[in-house]
Formats: sequence, structure tokens, C-alpha cells
Amino acid sequence: MGKPLIHRSPIPGLGISAGITLTLLSLVVLLPIGALLAKGAAAGPERLWGEVNSARIWASLWLSFRLSFLAAAFNLVFGVALAWVLARYRFPGRRLIDAAVDLPFALPTAVAGIALTALYAPNGVFGAVARELGFKIAYTPLGILIALVFVGLPFVVRTVQPVIDEIEREVEEASATLGASRAHTIRHVILPMLAPAALTGFALALARAVGEYGSVIFIAGNLPMKTEIAPLLIVIKLEEFNYDGATAIGIAMLVISFLMLFVINAIQVWSRRRIGYV
Repeated sequence: MGKPLIHRSPIPGLGISAGITLTLLSLVVLLPIGALLAKGAAAGPERLWGEVNSARIWASLWLSFRLSFLAAAFNLVFGVALAWVLARYRFPGRRLIDAAVDLPFALPTAVAGIALTALYAPNGVFGAVARELGFKIAYTPLGILIALVFVGLPFVVRTVQPVIDEIEREVEEASATLGASRAHTIRHVILPMLAPAALTGFALALARAVGEYGSVIFIAGNLPMKTEIAPLLIVIKLEEFNYDGATAIGIAMLVISFLMLFVINAIQVWSRRRIGYV
């Protein structure tokens, strides 16, 4: 009886690379989350609930997650459309637009916040136009929404664009040859192939928006119960040396974010199974 075959990985050093990856993952992600949960456990559930159960904190949590979801949903639609245009068409200025998509990655968030405030403040270029029309942009939830859209758009575009590049044009032509309309081709042929990547981009944009701080605090105005975001409250609690309060808000955001991402990932798995990816 021969020796059993040993299936070796074609990638050399897999054990070392996996060890390094898990170590970095622990240092960057697992240990900070574990420290937050340990701090919360030390404070106790009653103390944490007492800190988080106030109208001001619930209002800030509702504002942060509501606007983050709306911004991610907007980026999902607009980002997919923009990725399609950049991947399928050639036109003057395309490279400039393609490079501008990555600007939120390179631009410091505080600089982005100052720039957006300068544009949308009542005396800014766009803010003055809005004032003439009878409404405000900066220092309102609308201003926060614009900032969150700005920082989250690249996540959707850069996630979906490579998938669009891999879709053969023959697929669309075959659908048209069989008599399908453009709307039917988009709905039943293109979108199912883009759905997993689009949902991934949506989740990334949502996660970025929930924790965004630098680009929001300038344009938000930080009015309690109106435009005060949850990350700002964490900073306020830390400045007051109320570490239990900051921990309570952090754990609340962690739990809500986990539940939202769990639902998104479940939908993503379902969409992959539907089109036969897994």
C-alpha cells in the first residue's frame, strides 16, 4: 500500500504568511475590540446602560447610522453607475475623473471637512445658492450626508469596477440577440453578476461612514439632538475623562454595526448562491 499523497500548497511559505496575517489581524482588529469589550465588562452592564440610555446619545446614534445608511445607499446606486461609465466608455476627461474617485482616500479627512464646509456654508459657493433658494446645507443633516457620500463613494466604485471589466460584452450581445430589452438585460444579466461586489462596496462605504469623524465635525455644526454624531460624543466623553461613557457608546456602535454587516453579508451570500458562485 503506497504512501498517502500529500497535497502541498503551490504558494511557498503559506504557514509563515498565515501566521503573520493572523498576528497583524489580532494586533489591529481583535485586540482593540477585545480591550473595548473587556473595559465594558469591567464597568458592568448596568453602568454601561446608564451611560448610553439618554436622549442625547440615542439621537446621535440614530443620526449617525441613519445618515450612514442613506449615504451608502446613494453611493451604491451612483457608484455602480460611475464604475460602469469608467469601465465601458472612453471620453475626454475620463482619466481625470477616474483619478478624482480616489481623492477621498488620499485627502486627510479634516481637510475634506474644511473644504466641504467652505463650499456648503451659507457664504460658500453652493451654500449661497442654497440660501437664495431658502434652505441650508452646512450645519444640517444634509451637510453631514454630503460629507459621508464624499468619503464612501470610492469604496463602491473601486469594488465594482474590476468586476465590470471582467464581464464580456458578448454576454450583453447574446441577451440582445435572444430578444431581451436593455432593461431586461440589465436586471437579469448584468445586475446579478454585479450584486456581490456591489454589496461588498456598500458594506465598506457603510462601515467607513459610521465611524467617520474628521470630515463631518466641521460641516455638522455639532448641535446636540440635531447634528451631533456619535463619534463626536465619544471624543467628548474622553475629554471629560468619562471612560465608561465612551466605552458604552463604542460598544453600542459596535453591536449595531455588527448586526448591520451581518445582514449585508447574509444578503451577499444569498446573492452569490443565486447566481451559482458558491
